[in-house]
Amino acid sequence: MTGTVYLVGAGCGQADLITVRGLRLLHSCGAVVYDDLIAPELLSEVPANADRIYMGKREGQHSATQEAICAKLVELAREGKDVVRLKGGDPFVFGRGGEEALALQAAGVPFKVVPGVTSPIAIPALAGIPVTHRGVSQSFHVITAHTADTPDGLPEHFDDLARLPGTLVFLMGLSRLEVIARRLMEAGKAPETPAAVVSGGNAPHPAVIRGTLEDIAAKVRAAGVQPPAVIVVGDVAALELTAGAGTPYPNA
Repeated sequence: MTGTVYLVGAGCGQADLITVRGLRLLHSCGAVVYDDLIAPELLSEVPANADRIYMGKREGQHSATQEAICAKLVELAREGKDVVRLKGGDPFVFGRGGEEALALQAAGVPFKVVPGVTSPIAIPALAGIPVTHRGVSQSFHVITAHTADTPDGLPEHFDDLARLPGTLVFLMGLSRLEVIARRLMEAGKAPETPAAVVSGGNAPHPAVIRGTLEDIAAKVRAAGVQPPAVIVVGDVAALELTAGAGTPYPNA
């Protein structure tokens, strides 16, 4: 009999940010195939006789190709095992969960998706930055800074982002921070627009740097911030909704 593959979002940061459903599946799985930036404690929730297989993917540090990951999921399920594919954040938010779902569909392997707490919302929130806030930002837009087939890796219609209201959240963009800031300003975004870079969750070197589009790249470079990091652009980046912190928007 073919097992079922569960594409489970592990959340961002502490182990207890995983959903109850995701944790229940870990307790009963026959194999777990896990990514980078997973809270290590989660692996202790897996049955002792279950397979534990690391197949993470990070820029410049790929342990396996996406094709190999998909093939491994199919192989384990065809062995009759229920498989948890444990992914940081949410499986479908720049996590390649869609590619894995398509591969499982094509192979005739049953699968289910378990959403997770996603990094473009959670990582700023843990630093006191809400991606939306009444009177400040009524929308947010999540953008990858790793787009194939463009000269600088940014989306083809990147300049249009400068004219959007609300908050811009960039993932996988730390190495392109200067380009992101410059292009937003060239497209009309004010240099004094608040910006922040947050490396948090299970990042090895947590950091929160605040500034403006004009100076954020220099501040991040001086602080030696390392990936992974989330870039936030917009008025909410000036908020600091943490214990004891004031807010520049007291009437919002």
